[in-house]
Amino acid sequence: AGFLAPDTYGAVLSSDLWWTDLFNTVMLTVVTVSIELVLGMVIALVMHRAIFGRGVVRTSVLIPYGIITVVAAFSWQFAFAPDSGFVNKLPLIAEDMDWFGDRVSAFAVIIMAEVWKTTPFMALLLLAGLVTIDSQLYEAAKVDGASAWQRFTRITLPLMKPAILVALLFRTLDAFRVFDTIYIMTAGAQDTESVSILGFNQLISRLNLGLGPAVSVLIFLCVLAIAFVYVKGFGVRVEEGRPGR
Repeated sequence: AGFLAPDTYGAVLSSDLWWTDLFNTVMLTVVTVSIELVLGMVIALVMHRAIFGRGVVRTSVLIPYGIITVVAAFSWQFAFAPDSGFVNKLPLIAEDMDWFGDRVSAFAVIIMAEVWKTTPFMALLLLAGLVTIDSQLYEAAKVDGASAWQRFTRITLPLMKPAILVALLFRTLDAFRVFDTIYIMTAGAQDTESVSILGFNQLISRLNLGLGPAVSVLIFLCVLAIAFVYVKGFGVRVEEGRPGR
């Protein structure tokens, strides 16, 4: 049946493989984006408040994001490989540890690689929101006796809502379509397959012109749903991030 036939979508949605891959994708997305938001905020604050060498700091932080994803994935794979990697030679780590032979450890390496690669992107978007905040607001808060934490929670975070929304939206949509890192490291083995790899295997590897496009359409619908939830669920307008609103 063609990908427009309802039976094709019924076959995909009734498959345990689809729901397993969807769970893997959602789990990776939630974990990586959450970690990147925290680390990205810390890095953005450091870059924004750097007293000297600000250009050098920003450039060095953005280096991982400038590396091609496939190259970064191969680098992490070689680092954690039992025979050629250096990670197993570190203290407190077993020399025969097979990181990609177990589902949990494989996901751990994939998550670390994704966080290392794309946290600079999150930090860059958050930095763009930080520079729009008037420094006089912080000075007035200091005069009123507000602590650093109070200034962060009552000034920085509220005024950065639009920037945080944009960063989360872009990064979540990108993380949900994760393909390169998983394909290079495990190719979906050990139940680490994502929905993008599922679509690739059905359409490219098996030339299934019915199920393959149907999976791609379902991924597209999931991306639309994520964007809708972010925009409507958060209910944040750009004007809310401006002083005086």
